[in-house]
Amino acid sequence: MSAGTAFITGITGQDGSYLAELLLAKGYEVHGMVRRSSTETFERIAHLRGQIHLHQADLLDQSSLVSALREARPSEVYNLAAQSFVPTSWVQPSLTGEFTAIGVTRVLDAVRMVDPEIRFYQASSSEMYGKAQEIPQTEKTSFYPRSPYAVAKAYGHWITVNYRESYGLFAASGILFNHESPRRGREFVTRKVTEAAARIKLGLADELHLGNVDAKRDWGYAPEYVDAMWRMLQADAPEDYVIGTGIHHSVRQCVEFAFRHVDLDPDDFVRVDAKLIRPAEVDTLLADPTKAREALGWTADTIFEELVQIMVEADLEAQERLSGRRRDRGRSR
Repeated sequence: MSAGTAFITGITGQDGSYLAELLLAKGYEVHGMVRRSSTETFERIAHLRGQIHLHQADLLDQSSLVSALREARPSEVYNLAAQSFVPTSWVQPSLTGEFTAIGVTRVLDAVRMVDPEIRFYQASSSEMYGKAQEIPQTEKTSFYPRSPYAVAKAYGHWITVNYRESYGLFAASGILFNHESPRRGREFVTRKVTEAAARIKLGLADELHLGNVDAKRDWGYAPEYVDAMWRMLQADAPEDYVIGTGIHHSVRQCVEFAFRHVDLDPDDFVRVDAKLIRPAEVDTLLADPTKAREALGWTADTIFEELVQIMVEADLEAQERLSGRRRDRGRSR
């Protein structure tokens, strides 16, 4: 397919901002959905504001979605918007369901009503595997969600399959394993670790509190993962794909990589806090991305230690700007 017009829900998030950059580079006209708010949070797309078109709409409001799609007239829709932080889903389970589950139905219905020829991408999640029934996880592995967020994502995944099979929509889901970057929200564990390492290095903090440091995840680099999203919508037929590196690491290893990069011993600063452990833990998630490699020609290239270093460096630079402190650059690696 030639480049056309794309519509991204969640364009202000990590993935949305990287996807917008990718699509602009490919010659797309890029439209994005933003929620009405008294405080704009466009930090991740500030550098793109003159190149993209933004529409006010909400996953909780069907008519606003229809209006936005009618105005944008996209050939591709990427549904990345959700309540995406797992701990918050325990505090706000019903709201998580409205955004992350039913919201998918509203977007699919809007696509069906406005133009059923639109190609649709749904952001599914490795959290759906939860208490993993096999290791590694493939497109055929059964889901066993262990949080309200994961349950909502499983609904969004299956309603996408249902609309594909029932209405003939080109609707594909990417079951993305954890993917990180300097644009990752500060509440997520990798960014929590890298920002803490930077702040401790600069003397701005003296402790890092974490929950289950033995949990293992398959972590990759977010800019590479949005390329997989795009590839899914260029395929001849809509299918679902597992996207990951095929290698997992523990939270403890993440901490070791981050603190090693700034020449600090994590044992001096990291504290395990039982209050931060989930009500139902997910111990191990590991992708088998064979299908994506063979069918889409997609592979993850950035190894985890390199990713952690990229994030620590970005956080060091950000904290230096904010605080005026300067590190001894001869000691950071």
